[in-house]
Amino acid sequence: MDVRDTVEAVFRIESARLVAGLARIVRDVGLAEELAQDALVIALEQWPVRGVPDDPGPWLMATAKHRAVDALRRRANHDRKLAVIGVTDVSLDDEPDLDDHVRDDLLRLILTACHPALTTESQVALILRTLGGLSTAAIARSFLTTEATVSQRILRAKRALTGVAFELPTPAELPARLAAALGVLYLIFNEGYSASAGDDWARPQLCEEAIRLGRVMAGLLPSEPEVHGLCALMELQAARIPARTAADGSPVLLMDQDRRRWDRLLTRRGLAALAAAEALGTLGPYGLQAAIAACHARAPRPADTDWGRIVALYRLLAHVAPSAVVRLNLAVAVGMASGPSAGLALLDELDGTLANYPYLPAARGDLLERLGRHEEARAEFARAAALTRNERERGLFLARAASGPEDPASG
Repeated sequence: MDVRDTVEAVFRIESARLVAGLARIVRDVGLAEELAQDALVIALEQWPVRGVPDDPGPWLMATAKHRAVDALRRRANHDRKLAVIGVTDVSLDDEPDLDDHVRDDLLRLILTACHPALTTESQVALILRTLGGLSTAAIARSFLTTEATVSQRILRAKRALTGVAFELPTPAELPARLAAALGVLYLIFNEGYSASAGDDWARPQLCEEAIRLGRVMAGLLPSEPEVHGLCALMELQAARIPARTAADGSPVLLMDQDRRRWDRLLTRRGLAALAAAEALGTLGPYGLQAAIAACHARAPRPADTDWGRIVALYRLLAHVAPSAVVRLNLAVAVGMASGPSAGLALLDELDGTLANYPYLPAARGDLLERLGRHEEARAEFARAAALTRNERERGLFLARAASGPEDPASG
């Protein structure tokens, strides 16, 4: 790996923490992003000549903080801004003290940016782009919307926060911002679990970061059942990651996975988090999804899966948090519990919301295949392949489109 590749790799790893730490100092997320990019440019100029520092992350932070001081000094309200940053000189080993009730910069910025001035969608989009490092296309997939819409949400969010003090919510205010913060972690995890684009089936580092932040949040809000519910969901899902790919990197679907490869520690943690959520009261949307994941985790073999309970949980989830995706998953579960014809009937009731969602034709293809309607199934899998932007997923759908016997009528 040459030095430029090293710089870019380090920046990918450190950028979220860099922006979070800088935002804590300058209290302006847009300026924090600019300063982080300035530090990247300086690294690209200096590291090929001077060599890669022993601690590249702190080097980038120190460099960006020097730029922050310079930028604030150039402003007309020089004295007031220097008081905000709290220093007139920054040493290379100077890091801000986490002296508030949130002891994590990333989580602190997530909660701070979940500002009432923004809609939940804009909050989530802004933080996913800034801290999650997700592309606009990836966020659009998560929201089931267009890239243009997501770009406008991010732009509006930054404009709305212009001039708004980035003040940390007090402990009493934290629950009010919980929904957006949990939504951020949920979507970051989902992008890691099933990458929306590119050559990788998953991006485990995103899952790990979402789980880490979830655990921090559970420590911060131990009496909130949905925090534990989300932690349970992420850990139970992440436990499957070792079995989700074959030796060649190709995807392995849930019912075909070797469950002996599931991470037992994550499974135990997930089940414990689910028990904590249940002990605190009625399960919310994340807790219900965790309960569904637990049905799979508790089944030693696919044949042991309690599909009747999964259907009941999906029906409850459809009542608590109705969405087209939940109805799609309910149809798949009904197809497993009551037969593919029953599942297809529910899929046929869906409106056009999921017209560009690859998992809808994939679900139809699976149910049609089980009914022996192989030509129709192949057409649905081909459509799913055309809709997905993930190369591994496209390969899976194309393989299923090419497999299976001919329909008797077509012979």
